[in-house]
Amino acid sequence: MNKTSRVRGIAHRSPIDRNPRAAAISRTASTLSSLSSTETRLLEQQLQVRAVKELPHLTLEHLGATIGTVIHGINMSNATDQEIRYVYSLLLERKVIFFRDQHCSETEHIAFGRRFGELEIHPFNPQHPDYDEIIPIYSNQRYVGGANMWHSDVMWRMDPSLGSILLAKTVPALGGDTLFADMVAAYQGLSDELKTKINGLMAINSGSANGSKEKARQRLEQEGSSAEELDAFDQKYAHIPIPVHPVVRSHPDTGEPAIYVNRAFTRQIADMEKQESDKLLELLWAQAAVPEYQCRFKWAPGSVAFWDNRAAQHYASSDYWPERREMDRVTISGERPYYTRDNGEKLTSYAADQALLTELGMPT
Repeated sequence: MNKTSRVRGIAHRSPIDRNPRAAAISRTASTLSSLSSTETRLLEQQLQVRAVKELPHLTLEHLGATIGTVIHGINMSNATDQEIRYVYSLLLERKVIFFRDQHCSETEHIAFGRRFGELEIHPFNPQHPDYDEIIPIYSNQRYVGGANMWHSDVMWRMDPSLGSILLAKTVPALGGDTLFADMVAAYQGLSDELKTKINGLMAINSGSANGSKEKARQRLEQEGSSAEELDAFDQKYAHIPIPVHPVVRSHPDTGEPAIYVNRAFTRQIADMEKQESDKLLELLWAQAAVPEYQCRFKWAPGSVAFWDNRAAQHYASSDYWPERREMDRVTISGERPYYTRDNGEKLTSYAADQALLTELGMPT
């Protein structure tokens, strides 16, 4: 049996039968003799790396044509200011960057994240027992990884995160990779006609917020919170605004346009009939699944992924049940999304009002 989780609450509560892809892979893999009857060993691997001119102790291993680069030679625990500036500049260019062999403490993980901005405290996710800034994402025999859907994080927020820094603690022997998609390149791959159609459109985004709120309240009850504490929680989260974000988002640092809708959170395009909205969203959602826009990262203990949540989507492959996969994540707070038209007009995210939701037949 797996060891007792250190998490305050449970990161993933879905049983295996609620994740059909994870279940299918587990059932199929269990019948393969090539997996069950062979021993594993490590082979020496040659990597093609590129030197960083201004920081010659660093080398780069590119994983995809436009997205994903491993930075070798950096230490999160004592990175210099020059290294931090370079890391962020490379993040803007490559959308997601990776480090290897970062066996840092929780406090060092948090400190590294703070060098890129204020850290977000998730209001509902199960928390690390000692550090509110860390979201533990733990899967095992009882709790199946549930992030196997293309998405940008916390789009139910009015101000979604800038990005996240995910550190691997325990990884399965096989599987558990994370895929990333460059949504700037995906936008560039659209026809000029389609770009013109979607530029300036706004879409309603909701998702896990209210369900996560209810689960968080249940955990408070189970932990013995007082009636006053529960009442304070209810008042604080009585109304979670439902954001209307731009379908195409302008990056605040680079100005690049990126597709900013996904199946996990985007519900309907405002000012558009549902049938037409559904058809358009299906087309846009599908762009993240195009291999040319992707990279894939294989984890090892101490591996780190740092992704730009404003320009990339990600997908955590759930192909390793019932093995353990334990990750710690810190998240950097972001700004309100916007789209800048050619004439300089800025269309900024706003909270959906009741009239709009009623008109579209959507619940509050």
